[in-house]
Amino acid sequence: MAKNTNSNAFRRIDVDKYSEDNYKEDVENETITEGPSEKEVMSFITQNKQIDGLKYILANSPLGNKNPAVRDAALTLALRVMLSFKTSQIEEAVKQLDYEQRDILMKYIYRGFEVPNEKSSAQLLVWHDRVFNHSGVGSVVRVLTDKKKV
Repeated sequence: MAKNTNSNAFRRIDVDKYSEDNYKEDVENETITEGPSEKEVMSFITQNKQIDGLKYILANSPLGNKNPAVRDAALTLALRVMLSFKTSQIEEAVKQLDYEQRDILMKYIYRGFEVPNEKSSAQLLVWHDRVFNHSGVGSVVRVLTDKKKV
């Protein structure tokens, strides 16, 4: 049987500091990149090194950058690289990526779905299928719940 101690120490916790209204993100410790260089990406595409270009974009993606112009420029470059792949090359490219790179790629795929055109939609669906086959549902959930957008 529980013993009554008449203790009220638990009442000294300031619950107001845990309120959602007081929550602030810690961005001071994070390094925010400015995004990939267009010149570098175009160099990879002209040399027919699409996989290296894709890895370069994923490594230099502007995660957490609040500037929409930087994020849109990175999206344009990512779409340009993804659309330069032949459908038969996509599987091999996805196999060469690690889980973190696949999650970033999935973010670009979903951003690409937001700005469709007749050429990109079918190709993005193929990319989505290949990344989903390798990463599973977890990748989709991580992308949809992550606060750091590309």
